[in-house]
Amino acid sequence: MEILEYGSKDARIVLLQPVDAHDPELIGQETAWIRKRAAEAFRLVAFRVDDWDHDLSPWRAPAVFGKQDFGDGAAETLQEILGYCEDRTKTYYIGGYSLAGLFALWAAYQTDRFRGAAAASPSVWFPGFTDYMKERRIGCGHVYLSLGDREEKARNPLMAAVGDRIRTAEALLREQGTDCILEWNEGNHFRDAALRTAKAFLWTMGRQE
Repeated sequence: MEILEYGSKDARIVLLQPVDAHDPELIGQETAWIRKRAAEAFRLVAFRVDDWDHDLSPWRAPAVFGKQDFGDGAAETLQEILGYCEDRTKTYYIGGYSLAGLFALWAAYQTDRFRGAAAASPSVWFPGFTDYMKERRIGCGHVYLSLGDREEKARNPLMAAVGDRIRTAEALLREQGTDCILEWNEGNHFRDAALRTAKAFLWTMGRQE
């Protein structure tokens, strides 16, 4: 897994984000947007995954696009990311966009190492994920959720359920006392990914204990 680093290596705040091969330019834009608005220096560590649908999926599920099913590689990916979270003087946030946003949410249920989860347009339509949330408590105190206002108008019935699923996710987190926000953005799933992810991280960075 290739590791890309941005920002200040000595920063107390560390942002952790899985990305795919097409994301480096977007990560640069995202980092610049956060830097202009953040009250404190930060380091962003981007983990470029080799197989998006396998490396970020918590369990196996049927394909939505094409013929490739979703795998179950999230646990292995998380273990690699946790290897960058060993300095207890640092504050860590996990985040991502789309399936990486779902991964960030799932990861925050596996450990209390993250102070917040920044899930921008997360794939909460993923089969079984709502039930998974109902049965567990998240390990971080702050969760940012967002969705484009046209995402629930998708033609695919599974993906069109994303609006109802993310509203349910927000309600479940709030019921458990988690500091949570759900923000709606203009456009479909493919609009302003860098900006949406930057906003997600900035919100979690600004929360107080």
